[in-house]
Amino acid sequence: MTIAVLKIDQVWVCPNCTLEQITHEIRPHVRMHRCLGFAGLTVPMVPKGTKCKVEVKEREDYVGEDEGHVFLHEGRPIMSVVTTRDDGQDCAVFAPTAHAEAHVS
Repeated sequence: MTIAVLKIDQVWVCPNCTLEQITHEIRPHVRMHRCLGFAGLTVPMVPKGTKCKVEVKEREDYVGEDEGHVFLHEGRPIMSVVTTRDDGQDCAVFAPTAHAEAHVS
């Protein structure tokens, strides 16, 4: 009995730095990395050969005392990273961290 073994090699690249990686996952997935081109911000990689643009979007609303923001060089909070391709867009959102206090009497 012969069993066929599928080996899927996906080569990922970052359009904003020189990183290139290979994954062997059969299921659909996206590779994320800490990009040196975006000051260490976690951004998605794209399959090698994909023509795209990856942009960082600043948070435009009032920040107040929210915690958990991601910042770049300018000190502005980052809201998301948008990847635009010929066939659509993907968006990775950086949500602020919620916290609560409990006062026990």
